[in-house]
Amino acid sequence: MRTEHVFGDLRPFAQCHAATLVGRPDGGWLAAWFAGTREGHEDVAIWAATRRPRNASDGGSDGGETSAEPPPPLGPGAAWSAPRPIARVRAEAHWNPVLFALDTGGEALVLHFKVGERIRHWETWHQSSTDGGETWTPATPLVPGDRGGRGAVRAKPIRLASGDWLAGASLERKGRWDVFFDRSPGGLTNWRATPLVERDRRAFGGKGLIQPTLWESRPGHVHALLRSTDGRVHRSDSDDDGNTWSPAYPTALPNNNSGLDVARLADGRLALACNPVPGNWAARTPLSVLFSEDNGATWPARVDVETEPGEFSYPALVARGDRLALAYTWNRRRIAFAEPTPPG
Repeated sequence: MRTEHVFGDLRPFAQCHAATLVGRPDGGWLAAWFAGTREGHEDVAIWAATRRPRNASDGGSDGGETSAEPPPPLGPGAAWSAPRPIARVRAEAHWNPVLFALDTGGEALVLHFKVGERIRHWETWHQSSTDGGETWTPATPLVPGDRGGRGAVRAKPIRLASGDWLAGASLERKGRWDVFFDRSPGGLTNWRATPLVERDRRAFGGKGLIQPTLWESRPGHVHALLRSTDGRVHRSDSDDDGNTWSPAYPTALPNNNSGLDVARLADGRLALACNPVPGNWAARTPLSVLFSEDNGATWPARVDVETEPGEFSYPALVARGDRLALAYTWNRRRIAFAEPTPPG
């Protein structure tokens, strides 16, 4: 597995965080993140960069085995374009971009992101592209008048077998965090929120649950893993196409109250990118990808992406057939990209 950085230390911002990733129609990738002086500062905007397709000068063909040769150096002719701002609606902090593709080719893209000085006052904005992220429509509120955040909060939405789009959402209010889901018939407008997912607050440590990541195991059966302040990943399930959900319950997976992302491979296996560390606000290292062959009941296989001290967090994991691509925060100074190899 080869890891590369989207940009180097010569960057037009001091800090960056919360990567998101989507495939492009040419076989390359588009990554986005928020960046500025520091998280929450009024100059923070949404930035992006494009990775050109793999080719002979880049160590192999798209979809082939990862080459042991290093990628082209950053700069002119690099694998990644220079970072560019793609969303800035006003002089207030921007947060948590989420990219997803409405079509299999990756030409029709959507971006959700949050705007607001305080998380509990977040507004969700969105914009779209019809050329793989080269140009974007002006940003508009996803649900006019909302506060706290609608639409995708951290992980990518999924398109259900029914055709609807489903996004994992959450509210971070003072002393309480709660999860819900938003659905749209076409992935652009008419988002409708579910009720909050129930949980047993008496048996729960900390504020609660946020930032669901989703998969559909078979038509109408949808599942979510949830970031937690309780030291463990929690889960909720739906057997009616994501309209109603079971009360959240703890899994055996440790969680450090940091982001996670799941992707379903073509053979049905699940891959989960996370920091497998127990404890509220525990270390954000190592960063690993875990694998399950039983719809998330157990996760016996593991590939470590980063193991050194530091912060390697907020992974965005995408499956293309039986291959994986991963973008993540690298010590708040860079965004990193890797192609973890599933076992077997």
